[in-house]
Parts: sequence; structure tokens; C-alpha cells
Amino acid sequence: MSHAYILTLSCPDRPGIVHAVSGFLFERGGNIEEAAQYNDHDTGLFFMRVRFACGQLTPDDLKLQLKAFAEPFRMDWRLHAGDQPMRTVICVSREGHCLNDLLFRWKSGLLALDIRAIVSNHRDFYQLAASYNVPFHHVAVTAATKPQAEAKLLEVIEAEGAELVVLARYMQILSDDLCRKLAGRAINIHHSFLPSFKGAKPYYQAHDRGVKLIGATAHYVTAALDEGPIIEQDVARVDHGYTVEDLTAAGRDTESVVLARAVKWHSEHRVLLNGHKTVIFR
Repeated sequence: MSHAYILTLSCPDRPGIVHAVSGFLFERGGNIEEAAQYNDHDTGLFFMRVRFACGQLTPDDLKLQLKAFAEPFRMDWRLHAGDQPMRTVICVSREGHCLNDLLFRWKSGLLALDIRAIVSNHRDFYQLAASYNVPFHHVAVTAATKPQAEAKLLEVIEAEGAELVVLARYMQILSDDLCRKLAGRAINIHHSFLPSFKGAKPYYQAHDRGVKLIGATAHYVTAALDEGPIIEQDVARVDHGYTVEDLTAAGRDTESVVLARAVKWHSEHRVLLNGHKTVIFR
């Protein structure tokens, strides 16, 4: 019985890597279904994503042989089950458009997710969560209780075995310690075209500057606020007549679409970290 796999890797660039990887899989009965690679000439790094089917080896045996294969190339590699939805926890505050969009896409079969829980510092969306049969955790946050609230959030994430945490307009700044624990698996949507208008109230900042384009940015969460590796961005055109409320309303659709794309690409293992940047095999 063949199993579907996705192999992602990066290593110092050198001739013959694609040939070596394809040969390794061929020798073990692997059938490549999709492959993409990228050479970063600035850093000298090579990136590759391969989706393949293989039935000759168990997943554990395949990983063991991949480990030996990867050592001479100094590869940083990951082997993922190709048909396994990604266990996900979504965090939200009082703006629910991104949450609603993700839940609808998930139930429509458009996202390869297994949404295990929704965590919020407000109770606003417990009925929405219930309508999708997703457990809802209300974890109130104040300046005095922030450490305890983060501990509870992490408890939910670990209990659900979450491989992905989505901050879908979760208006809380995570501590440096929690950011480190979630490194590479937490995605935030920022309602601005970063690096412009970081921090709080970006639509107010944009209105004050009289911008003609507003945007949204999905990025990985790091300890540096709104500076994590960018996954996806998009913009909407506005003009001088837009109020802050108009900008906010116009931006909601952009935020939802940008976050959904980033979540989809991450859940399909199409995003590889390249320092403070990303490589995305769409």
C-alpha cells in the first residue's frame, strides 16, 4: 500500500541535489507527483519540496534512510504525511471575520486543517464555534493575569497536539517565551502592508498618512512585534474620501483572503523559512 508524503528540505547549494533526491526516491520505489526547487544566489542555499508516493518502506524506515542520505548534503529536512490534515488551534479577540472565513473554508474542504479548538479572550464567538462543533475556550487576559492566560493557551495548544496556531485578529501581544515555543508554527494576520504601520491601530495610522492603498500581511510570529517572516500580502485601493471606518471595512476582505492563503500554503507544507524571509512553492 502506497503512502503519500511531502518532503521539504534546504541545504547549501551544489550541483546534483535534484538528481540525488529523485534517485534516492526512485531506488525506494517512490513515485514523484510534484516537485519544485529554488536556488537563493544571495545566501547560497537550495530549497526543495517534493510530493511523492511510496509503498516499499514504512514511514519510520524512510525517515531513518533519509537521515543518512541528508547528512553529506547538510540538509535541514522534514518528512510529512501527504494526506493528513494539520491539527490547528485558532485564537481570536472581537473581530471575527478571519475566524468565520477560515471555519467556512475548512468545512467546505478548501483547507487541509483539523481545527481542534478556538481560544479567545472574549466570549463573542462561542456560538460560532458551536455551530462548527469546535471546542471554545474563553481565556480572559489582563495585565495582571497575562502569564496565567498564556500558560492556559499553551496548555490547550499542547493538549490538542496543534501543529499550527493561527492568530486570527487575536489582539494580544505574545510574550517572548511563548513566541519561541511557537516558532515556525504560529501565523498572525496584521491589518497593514508591513513594514508600514506596525503595532496598534494601523488603519488610523494609514488614514492619518492619507494612503491610497491599504493592505494586509500574514507572517510568522516572532518576539519582534510584526517583524516575523512574511508569508503573504495583498492590497485594496482607497481614496481621500475614506474614513477610518471605511478603511477598516474595506480591509476585512483583504485580511481574510491573505490569512486563508497563508494558512493553506503552510498546511500543505509549501512554506520554507529562509532566515527572516520565506520561500513559498505555490
